[in-house]
Amino acid sequence: MKMKYGFLPVSRDDMNLRGWDELDFLFVSGDAYVDHPSFGPAIITRLLEKAGYRVGIIAQPNWRDISDFKAMGRPRLAVLISAGNMDSMLNKLTAAKKIRSNDAYSPGGAAGQRPDRATIVYANRVRECWPEVPVVIGGIEASLRRFSHYDYWSDSVRRSVLVDSRADLLVYGMGESQILEIARQLANHTPVDEIRNVPGTCYVATSLAEAPADALKIPSHEQVAASKADYAAAFKTQYLEQDPLRGHAIVQPHGDRYLVQLPPASPLSTQEMDRIYSLPYERTWHPQYDAAGGVPAIAEVQFSITSHRGCFGACSFCAIGSHQGRIIQQRSHKSIIQEALLLTRLPGFKGYIHDVGGPTANFRHPACSKQLKQGACRDRQCLYPQPCPNLDTDHSDYLNLLRELRHLPGIKKVFIRSGIRYDYLMAGKYREFLADLCEHHVSGQLKVAPEHVAGPVLAAMQKSGKDVFLKFLAAYRRENQRLGKEQYLVPYLMCSHPGSSLPEAIELAEFLQEIGYHPEQVQEFIPTPGSLSTAMYYTELNPLTGKPIFVPKTTEQRQVQRALLQYRNPKNRRLVLQALRKAGRSDLVGYGPGCLLRPERPERPERPAEPERASRRRRVERSKPSRRS
Repeated sequence: MKMKYGFLPVSRDDMNLRGWDELDFLFVSGDAYVDHPSFGPAIITRLLEKAGYRVGIIAQPNWRDISDFKAMGRPRLAVLISAGNMDSMLNKLTAAKKIRSNDAYSPGGAAGQRPDRATIVYANRVRECWPEVPVVIGGIEASLRRFSHYDYWSDSVRRSVLVDSRADLLVYGMGESQILEIARQLANHTPVDEIRNVPGTCYVATSLAEAPADALKIPSHEQVAASKADYAAAFKTQYLEQDPLRGHAIVQPHGDRYLVQLPPASPLSTQEMDRIYSLPYERTWHPQYDAAGGVPAIAEVQFSITSHRGCFGACSFCAIGSHQGRIIQQRSHKSIIQEALLLTRLPGFKGYIHDVGGPTANFRHPACSKQLKQGACRDRQCLYPQPCPNLDTDHSDYLNLLRELRHLPGIKKVFIRSGIRYDYLMAGKYREFLADLCEHHVSGQLKVAPEHVAGPVLAAMQKSGKDVFLKFLAAYRRENQRLGKEQYLVPYLMCSHPGSSLPEAIELAEFLQEIGYHPEQVQEFIPTPGSLSTAMYYTELNPLTGKPIFVPKTTEQRQVQRALLQYRNPKNRRLVLQALRKAGRSDLVGYGPGCLLRPERPERPERPAEPERASRRRRVERSKPSRRS
């Protein structure tokens, strides 16, 4: 279906068709151009367009020279840069630091379409083109690399991406309000080096006098690069101050300059969220990619709906809290229903909405009313180690939303792919929601994320104990039995996370054997920038407590933990057997109900083949004296 406005310009010819001689903003993206609200560049560019600015997009430019960057001319106000929907290094390399064979955000899934650390490379290329043009970086790569950070792929502590990119401003978090305010100030002729008052941004100062008076100073880049204790201390402050209502500005020296992070932007209102998702997206890839078969990443989201942003789950290995915030921002039912009706009119829609959710589907509203007035708690989490007594566990809003959606004309089924937090569900009155979930919104399998079961690992992850998972598993099975449905839970599990030594890895394998689950795929912990778990991995300290923590770092340790999760695979038998012997757990090798491996069969002595025995008898007989002689 052709949308009213069409795609934004991607070439000088497109600009000419609109009668434009120059752009206000040039957006450089590491992803192929997909005009869909699940893609950050699409939201930012459509928002600027709505505000009256002329915006063009250069997607996946050839970074080896500057010709692609200059193709649409010098923009009047600024160049905006994003590496894309993923960190460029994570997009390229696996946990084993092997190059991935495909890239879902590139035409035809082809790998190699963006440089390593794309934000830095793109920004420096733009500086070559127009040294005087303001450069603003954003997106998840910039957001999570805004301070000095551990980079797993180079095994080093790198400077802030703002310093290395030589950009003027860094937008962190979901950048809608920030980019509109920056655009307004630039349009009013405010020099970019005087834009120092936009929450949710970072800038580089030449003196401490340019930082807010109440800013918190953390150890410098040089200190955190030299001392793991200083790194942990700096991260703790960053982690605890990421709140728009109570958070302070943070200053981190880099040589003779100062990285200044202003407090996060305020959560978007429901009205603001509704406006963002009502913009005239084309909801597909740009036609220039048709010959390549399109952009694979659209398949997961084309018929899905974002109902909210933010997450108060606080999983240590996830940086969503530092990017989207802990305070939930929700869309109205009206806005979501309008989008659902729009989906029914799109080519290829077959009546199935694949997901209605966010980082966690059933986090539809703020964790408690206090968050909206005072911010998220500094010294406690909403769900760990136990659900907070003030936690609002009411699922009625989400339940009513799902009911409204599934009764719309043209909708056959509404599924939940983004997963639910079962500990949040079980903390309240769960039976009505669980009944509806099992009857209407599960397509044979429901994905949940216990991640692990061993106490030290769960403590490091800030995840609920296995007793909560077992309670949910039993309730889920009961409900499906009542409905006469054969539906299963698919638990996400993670190996090699900080806190997981060999006994903990074996404990997880025992649990899998106990519940009869044998995962075909497992997730190996990857230390991505910006997460608490990554700080643990690098420092071997828990930054929040200062206590040492075991970290499986060697290739052998990580391979063994992965093998234990898939102990039934014959290819893993040798590694699993060695691990069990090393841990003194030979009791898990045998024929008992709790054993992981069967004993090796003893080798039988070789017996001569029958023809050989016959020939030997003949030789013996010929050697005997003849009775007839």
